[in-house]
Amino acid sequence: MANRHRGEIKAEIGGERRILVLTLGALAELEDAFGGEDMLALATRFETGRIGARDAIRVIGAGLRGAGASVSDDEVAQMSVAGGATGYITIVADLLTATFGGSEA
Repeated sequence: MANRHRGEIKAEIGGERRILVLTLGALAELEDAFGGEDMLALATRFETGRIGARDAIRVIGAGLRGAGASVSDDEVAQMSVAGGATGYITIVADLLTATFGGSEA
């Protein structure tokens, strides 16, 4: 069960119910991937709501790895979710909201 107070969310990805969380290590991974200097820069990047497919892969992959899954971004790219592109963006938005705060997605 996902604990929202710890920033965890649950989502069905690749036909499995999974937990995702952006741990400090996962956030550091995203900072490196997006060339950000700090967590504020990372949050600001996603604040606009403009998320590309590669962004979604990286965020979902980092969230899965943060929760303990051993999965590469290439493997994440092959996983499907209900709702297609909208489903991926919903997962990313929910995870970012759980991590950085704001209204429930």
